[in-house]
Amino acid sequence: MRNGRLFGHRVETGFPALPILEVSLRTGVRVRNMENLRRKQVLGQKDKYKRAVKDDIAYNMMRMWQGALGPAPVDGLVSPAYVVVKPFTEANSAYFSYLFRTAAYMREVNKFSRGIVADRNRLYWESFKQMPSLVPPRPEQDQIVAYLRAQDAHIARFIKIKRDLIALLTEQKLRIIDQAVTRGLDAAVALKPSGVEWLGEVPEHWELRRLKFLASNTTNQTTTKTSDEIYLAMEHVQSWTGVARPLEGVVEFASTVKRFVADDVLFGKLRPYLAKVTRAKCNGVCVSEFLVLRSRGEIILPAYLELLLRCKRVIDLINSSTAGAKMPRADWTFIGNVRLPIPHKDEQEAILSHIEIETKDLGEAITRTEDEIKLIREYRDRLIADAVTGQVDVRGWRPGPDDVVGDDELAALGDEETEPTYEEDADGDE
Repeated sequence: MRNGRLFGHRVETGFPALPILEVSLRTGVRVRNMENLRRKQVLGQKDKYKRAVKDDIAYNMMRMWQGALGPAPVDGLVSPAYVVVKPFTEANSAYFSYLFRTAAYMREVNKFSRGIVADRNRLYWESFKQMPSLVPPRPEQDQIVAYLRAQDAHIARFIKIKRDLIALLTEQKLRIIDQAVTRGLDAAVALKPSGVEWLGEVPEHWELRRLKFLASNTTNQTTTKTSDEIYLAMEHVQSWTGVARPLEGVVEFASTVKRFVADDVLFGKLRPYLAKVTRAKCNGVCVSEFLVLRSRGEIILPAYLELLLRCKRVIDLINSSTAGAKMPRADWTFIGNVRLPIPHKDEQEAILSHIEIETKDLGEAITRTEDEIKLIREYRDRLIADAVTGQVDVRGWRPGPDDVVGDDELAALGDEETEPTYEEDADGDE
């Protein structure tokens, strides 16, 4: 059936007392945590937000192709950038949320979306209602949802265990790095007061220099990208590790970007607590939310600068300076004046070698564990696709005692605690 026979369009505003809802790419719609100060915002125009009734499906017009949708867990409010659809009797909104997230369906979303730039296309209600969907009998929809929720229970528990392990391994790795870049390798070396509260004592032969004298903040802006350059947005850089998964080849973007070269250090000034700091392996362009820092080679090695800026105490200091409750950003004026401990370049090289050796096993263990999470996610995606398209017959399935799970546990299905959510503004952007 076409979606217009399964869902109606709900456009209701003027309910400011309802809670704010947000959407996660993997876990769907949820109530926004307004107590988290990192995410807190003042909503002065809540009367313009749309009402979503429990079990309505809300989707972000610009992010539907990524799976930014889900059924409302309670009555709540969503941004004007959302479309809210109410299910008719024959439609289980949880079943259709699973269906709409499949790769095959999201390809259809792209076909029906409209816009100037591909990654800014919007799926309007008028197009959504024309899209065809598979419609099993309602009892079978309910059974598929129960089956998939049970499988999600086991997958979520597996992911949580693996994520907890990654957190422990990462904490060990960060401690090694922090100790090395703030105290050096010689435990017997004489120390001196740094005069910097967050830093404490440092080796007496080290210098303290402001970041702006160690690296230049380059602002070479452009609106184009050559075919041999990479493209980096904030979501392409992993928190705390510096691992970057850039886009290559032809990439369309709607705004001005910054150009960088190999060995430039990119520091994410938006939500700096995410510690999105990476060193470029080749030339490319990046979004303006990155500072592009080019180290002064006679003073500091690029690889050393990267580790120093990703040191937890440095990240905490920069994060304490942020402005903006909705989308906290650090300012170069503050960051550039941060005083950092700098050994001679020969000692920097020794510290880098030490860190590489001491963290090698930890890094490999983290990578193996991340690969396990990736594989279980791929299994889940395949299982969902098979179940909602009838490739797996679940009509005779019955739940067992371990198949029950609460919504809090299912949150582990999300990519990470810092996974992007899409509810903030009327244009659908973060």
